[in-house]
Amino acid sequence: IDLNHNLNTVVMSDNRCSRRQAMARAAGLAAGVTASVVASPAYAAETKEVLMGSDSGLLAFVPQKITVCAGDSVKWINNKSGPHNVVFDEEGIPAGVDQEKISMIDEQLGEEGESFVMKFATAGEYAYYCEPHRGAGMQGVLVVT
Repeated sequence: IDLNHNLNTVVMSDNRCSRRQAMARAAGLAAGVTASVVASPAYAAETKEVLMGSDSGLLAFVPQKITVCAGDSVKWINNKSGPHNVVFDEEGIPAGVDQEKISMIDEQLGEEGESFVMKFATAGEYAYYCEPHRGAGMQGVLVVT
């Protein structure tokens, strides 16, 4: 990994994920972190949070749509009006992704503050919903770039 290459990527790339990874790697190299460490995909990974139930008690995911980079994780947090879960629509996920492995099929978060975390490696759009509140329209979209 070359520091100049990473700095050029930060400046030249139109892709937010490429810029973020290059910036993290360049900072790591400048700080003396070894090249093998900064080359690992997890080095620049982030975890984004989605609330399950709005602060006012609405049955909604907040935000309803979120975009992350491949390799990032999403943490869904039971906020209000539980129980909640996260179930991905098998017709609304990228081909080759196992819906059962990324969903809370037989689980629910009953207490405020409980959470569910999943890492996403495959780019694409993922449609999901809260099974107990699907009829009330509690659904979300995750975009992995």
